[in-house]
Amino acid sequence: MARMGEGDKRWIVEDRADGTNVHNWHWAETNCLEWSRKFLEHLLCNQPLLSGEGNLFIKIKNVEKLEGEAYVNVRKGKIIPGYELNLVISYEAEARDSDGKSVLLKTEGSVEVPYISDENAGEDPDMRVTIRDDGPIGKTLKEAFVAKGKPFVFEKIRAYVGAMARGGPAKEELEVKKVSVKKDGSGSAAASNNAAVAAAAPAVKEVKKKEKRKEGFKTITMSEKFSCRARDLFEILMDENRWKGFTQSNARISKEVGGEFSIFDGSVTGRNVELQEGKLIVQQWRFGSWPDGIMSTVRLTFDEPESGLTVVKLTHSDVPEEDRYGNATVVENTERGWRDLIFHKIRAVFGFGI
Repeated sequence: MARMGEGDKRWIVEDRADGTNVHNWHWAETNCLEWSRKFLEHLLCNQPLLSGEGNLFIKIKNVEKLEGEAYVNVRKGKIIPGYELNLVISYEAEARDSDGKSVLLKTEGSVEVPYISDENAGEDPDMRVTIRDDGPIGKTLKEAFVAKGKPFVFEKIRAYVGAMARGGPAKEELEVKKVSVKKDGSGSAAASNNAAVAAAAPAVKEVKKKEKRKEGFKTITMSEKFSCRARDLFEILMDENRWKGFTQSNARISKEVGGEFSIFDGSVTGRNVELQEGKLIVQQWRFGSWPDGIMSTVRLTFDEPESGLTVVKLTHSDVPEEDRYGNATVVENTERGWRDLIFHKIRAVFGFGI
């Protein structure tokens, strides 16, 4: 064992005189609160939402408040974002008469998004919309903002979440360092290293590809009983109006093999692979928060062992363990979604209890 201060220098990460964090080995934290404010102001401020449609005019004015914390940690090139933000924006709204000339009401309102967090990066946060005038015209303007402005604000928040996942302001620093390292590499030793890396790269890629298929994915299996006919339950799951009813969210569902669907306000998309009325549903599912290119397979079988009793067996395979933001709760959330947001909701709305 080496004495104190005499360890093998190959295993020691020394402080450099130039302050360089070589290969981003050490934790490097970047405060992103001010950057977040400017990023959201750029996306949201002075954005018109309605410009005369229905004689209504609505425009987002300012980011009135952005409080909380936002930061990005980088170590060994891995980006770890963290943020908990309270966002308040203001908007102005105006309603005119049927001729579009006389102003019936001109007022202002605010929108608060109280909790934008990395913990809920794959979900749209809560939003509170208020307006100063709560009369009939004011309520119409508020409803118009909810219909048009709410999706717009959510879209911009998702853009912010994606930018933070890519490193926020720290991403630019990382790219500058990469360029600097490339410029510093010179001579035969650098050329030799580059050749070695290039020779090894294909093998590394191949290994990673194989590992991805074997690891990092899970299969969810569930069995549920319903007091109804199998064909009725099949119809509920394949009918977009009934989906809207029991989930209280928008849905578009094709009943054709090869047809596409979008459920839970577009959070889940996919297509039908195999359909047998009252017996089988096989679909490809993809959640918007999953890494690019990943599709899972949902298989639902319907068995009616006796009249008025249906047993549904679910197999949801190729579910990734992590989402695109590194959250390792995908399998748990997916299983809970099937149980609480689909099966239990069907029982609650249609009375198919067991």
